[in-house]
Amino acid sequence: MKFEGSTSYVATDDLKLAVNAAITLQRPLLIKGEPGTGKTMLAEEVAAAIGLPLLQWHIKSTTKAQQGLYEYDAVSRLRDSQLGDERVRSIENYIVKGVLWQAFDADEPTVLLIDEIDKADIEFPNDLLRELDRMEFHVYETRQMIMARHRPIVMITSNNEKELPDAFLRRCFFHYIKFPDRETMQAIVDVHFPGLKKQLLKEALDSFYQIRDLPGLKKKPSTSELLDWLKLLVAEDIPPEALRSRDDKTTIPPLHGALLKNEQDIHLFERLVFMARHNR
Repeated sequence: MKFEGSTSYVATDDLKLAVNAAITLQRPLLIKGEPGTGKTMLAEEVAAAIGLPLLQWHIKSTTKAQQGLYEYDAVSRLRDSQLGDERVRSIENYIVKGVLWQAFDADEPTVLLIDEIDKADIEFPNDLLRELDRMEFHVYETRQMIMARHRPIVMITSNNEKELPDAFLRRCFFHYIKFPDRETMQAIVDVHFPGLKKQLLKEALDSFYQIRDLPGLKKKPSTSELLDWLKLLVAEDIPPEALRSRDDKTTIPPLHGALLKNEQDIHLFERLVFMARHNR
């Protein structure tokens, strides 16, 4: 199994190398990068490209590692016992398989995405060390040992909101997705908007990177936000000239709400535009 990229996802050579290295080493691939750089989409594209099913586990702040293995539904069992249901005789009827169990039990290898692992409690990664390392876990209620029939390709994403434990990091192959340079970004846009006018693309990219380079910006616009903005520009038929001022000074682009997502950044940008005009 080897990932060579796809027509719908622009993967750099070093990213493809990282994916294939993790597959060869049979270790989880830990992907970090700015929000909106395609970390979650990467798992979807890898699964599609190599023809494997995709299982996704989207982590929340309340998610516990045990939920990825299984959960025992004691409430349903109590209710069924009060109703005289015969199902209560077998505890297996109340064991709900988690995403990891589904991956371990699958008839073929799968791609398993553990998305935004840094959202969970700091102990969450450590609680999965044994399961991801040995590809097995014990079900205490039924006294079963569940072992993976096929080792899944595990892909883990993080937005770097908190540090991950060293013991967990040692078991992963790590790759940081750098923010796309202009050439790579143009290739990404070409995938989503193949018929986009060159002049509009040039002016949009100029404005986009100009905004990203602003000092003091609280949240820099991401790739996904650029694509949303371009979609609006096309839908509203905004001409390329509207994206820049006649004297090439900084200007507020139309529909900038797709790029700037908080009032602090909008006020900062407006002040810089005012200062640029005042200093003409």
